Amino acid sequence: MPEGQAGSFDALRISNFRILFSGTLLSFTAFFMSTVVQSIVAFELTGTNTAVGSAVFGQGLGMVLLGPIGGAYADRLPRRRVIATGQILSALSLGSLGWLYAEGALRLVHLVVNSFIIGGAFGFIGPARQALVVDLVPIARRGNAMALTNVANTSSRVLGPFFAGLLLWIDEIGAAVAYGTMMLLYLGSALLLIMLPPSVVREGVDETHVFGDLTEGVRYAWNHVRLRHLLFFFVSVMLIGFPHVTLLTGLLENQLDRSAVDLTQMALFSAVGALTASVAVARYADSRYATRIYSCMAIGFGMSLMLLAGSPSFAAGTAAIVLVGSTSGGFNSLNGAVIARETETLYMGRVMSLTLMAFAGFSLTALPLGIVADLYGERVVLFSMGVGVLTLALVMSVIVARDASRPKARGEIS
Repeated sequence: MPEGQAGSFDALRISNFRILFSGTLLSFTAFFMSTVVQSIVAFELTGTNTAVGSAVFGQGLGMVLLGPIGGAYADRLPRRRVIATGQILSALSLGSLGWLYAEGALRLVHLVVNSFIIGGAFGFIGPARQALVVDLVPIARRGNAMALTNVANTSSRVLGPFFAGLLLWIDEIGAAVAYGTMMLLYLGSALLLIMLPPSVVREGVDETHVFGDLTEGVRYAWNHVRLRHLLFFFVSVMLIGFPHVTLLTGLLENQLDRSAVDLTQMALFSAVGALTASVAVARYADSRYATRIYSCMAIGFGMSLMLLAGSPSFAAGTAAIVLVGSTSGGFNSLNGAVIARETETLYMGRVMSLTLMAFAGFSLTALPLGIVADLYGERVVLFSMGVGVLTLALVMSVIVARDASRPKARGEIS
């Protein structure tokens, strides 16, 4: 089959990957449900962007503090066990929030603490899940499998807001039911891992310390020029552009004269755009065009954020958010493929934990951006974010294109 012409769902022919894909779908559906539910509950508790940013900030803090260690353990411990433990912990945390909401005792501090726990757990789940893909899929289909993992991610961006919106419409107990549903989804994902073959632990792991492994992984990523540039590209775009999700509730309420609950509708349209783009680019994940498409998606993401900022109505904002979802979804979908292409299997968990810092970073910037948006308005902040992403994407596109023509240094991956 010619390069770039493999089917978009080619890796799903592998039975073990289908099981992992199904578990990923359940897990990410719970995750994106929680993003919507937490944002709406936080805004309803206080009526401010700052509260929404605070809830998301806790998630980012957990990822920053525990993500790098989670990546090191993904290369030290059986990956199935690492994923299952993180998902069970997340399930228990969300279940406790549902109980507090049903009792009328839920406060903003509970949302922040829960977000920290979810973020810390995801710091272990994310790298281990992506590294497990490499264990289950042959190298020829690795890029496609990584892209399909992100298709599960973006599919969940459709399912998560849909189920969140459906459950939140239930009078009085809607949020409690939503929290219980998320708990069950995480538990179901953990149970699917039993069907996979035992994870292989690398030889000599007992002879090293986890922090030594962490340092070695960072050194490895830094010394590989292409990998370093790709990691910087992804993390920077995420850091600048992805916090837009925390400003949507305020944009609806303060600029477009809509209810905060309409966030579910806007998130759904964004997710549909992301899913469509992710499926479209998955077929090119193992081709020589992957990095070029990756760069174009980042450029489009910056431009679409600027359009969103200037939207005069809810209809125009909805059209813009479809573009935001499409470009950001395509960019995120190809990230795993282009990073995995440059990474040795031995270091996969640790390198993938560095990409997780992108999610942590945008979660941390959500709080200051929420404060600035309360002071100067959501439109000003969104437009500035779009300009920042566009500028960065143009610069980094030139750099990674130049890297493609540079002879590889000794020790770099072919």
